[in-house]
Amino acid sequence: MQLTRFTDIGLRVVMRLAVAGEQQGAATPLTTRDLAEELAVPYTHVAKVVGRLSEMGVVHARRGRTGGLTITDLGREARVGWLARSLEGDGEVVDCEGPQPCPLRRGCRLRGALARAAAAFYDSLDSETVADLAAEPTTAVLLSLSPRPPGEQAG
Repeated sequence: MQLTRFTDIGLRVVMRLAVAGEQQGAATPLTTRDLAEELAVPYTHVAKVVGRLSEMGVVHARRGRTGGLTITDLGREARVGWLARSLEGDGEVVDCEGPQPCPLRRGCRLRGALARAAAAFYDSLDSETVADLAAEPTTAVLLSLSPRPPGEQAG
């Protein structure tokens, strides 16, 4: 199974935010721009993902001069499978009913098999929380991503 880029970025964002409080001099929360730079993804993509994560209650976004992003308790303890399912949406693995419907759709067992496989995939991810993903040795890697000196406000 392959996750979308949106979900990939979302998982990276929550992992990074999960360790942000552990960073020395982290008095200034990370911004969307910081995350985009650190995670090497376009700012517009991160902004869309952060918006969705905020709607889900996983990330708290505070606007203004002293604003920034923080992970919520829900975000830290979220099961990775739940988070991936939520970011991916409810779509099927294959589109049997699209603009050109598959001629096999009425008697094909593949659709059901793929749905069961996707459910098993997400279920296997539910054994981990965001906090688990961000634990050592990943913590050190995530903390090393910061391009700005500790305590320095991003521009």
